[in-house]
Amino acid sequence: MPELTALKDEVQLFTELYQEAEDLKVLCQLGAEAGDAEIAQEVAATLAGLRQRYDNLELAAMLSGPYDGKSAIVSLHAGAGGTEAQDWVSMLLRMYTRWAEKSGYKVEMWDLLPGDEAGVKSATFLVSGPNAYGYLKGERGVHRLVRHSPFDTAGRRHTSFSSVDVIPEVDHDIEVEIKPEDIRLDTYRAGGAGGQHVNKTDSAVRITHLPTGVVVTCQNERSQHSNRVTAMRILKARLFDLKCQEEEKKLAALRGEQREIAWGSQIRSYVFEPYTLVKDHRTGEQSGNVQAVMDGDIDNFISAYLKLKL
Repeated sequence: MPELTALKDEVQLFTELYQEAEDLKVLCQLGAEAGDAEIAQEVAATLAGLRQRYDNLELAAMLSGPYDGKSAIVSLHAGAGGTEAQDWVSMLLRMYTRWAEKSGYKVEMWDLLPGDEAGVKSATFLVSGPNAYGYLKGERGVHRLVRHSPFDTAGRRHTSFSSVDVIPEVDHDIEVEIKPEDIRLDTYRAGGAGGQHVNKTDSAVRITHLPTGVVVTCQNERSQHSNRVTAMRILKARLFDLKCQEEEKKLAALRGEQREIAWGSQIRSYVFEPYTLVKDHRTGEQSGNVQAVMDGDIDNFISAYLKLKL
């Protein structure tokens, strides 16, 4: 039913765009015949909005992967660099949250580990809504920041790295075998804001999948049970993604392809000084408006990546 609803929405949107284009065509002809400047201005303004909606529809049509229509589980981790790298994670967290809100998605924080002095060491959150994974899958990789550090009293320029991982949320009907004897469950006291239960009960949960070494945590819910349920959802999604990656590697070996290791691949640089530039090293897409990008304006980078993969 969700897939049928999504398809109906796409057909309805295309029909509406087509009808509006036809109406605009008639209005343009009337304006030309009457020589009315106001109609010309109205046509120009309407055409700009129509073109943006068409571009959005065209972008959605690029999402042809089997899991592109799913919600996305996004994880951010600070690289080497201490407070500077942890501050960079908090900036990326804000960027993706802003993008999600502007795009009409709901963001649910599942796990957040604050930095020692400032920023965030790691964060895991769910971006829920149609095609969230399809749009965000190209964000996976290492993101590099270059700026004069606000934490350096000498004002020196620093380079910081943070990793972004994006996996699709797995449906309940997808089979991922997790044996009870293959997992280790640890509980600990949650940290950060969240109410009276924080730092008073062992509500936070860490699950380790022993055969693969995959570790997931959740501490954002109020009860240990809720955190465990959420952590198992993350674990299931990670194991499923791991299985898909292994299949892709086998296919790549058969084709003789060389794939980059995710953690070692620097996909994008954000330069604040001595000039302002955000550049994606895979597509060549760039923007000189760093502030807009950090405010969530990353659609051009998402679009360029999807077009590259067509």
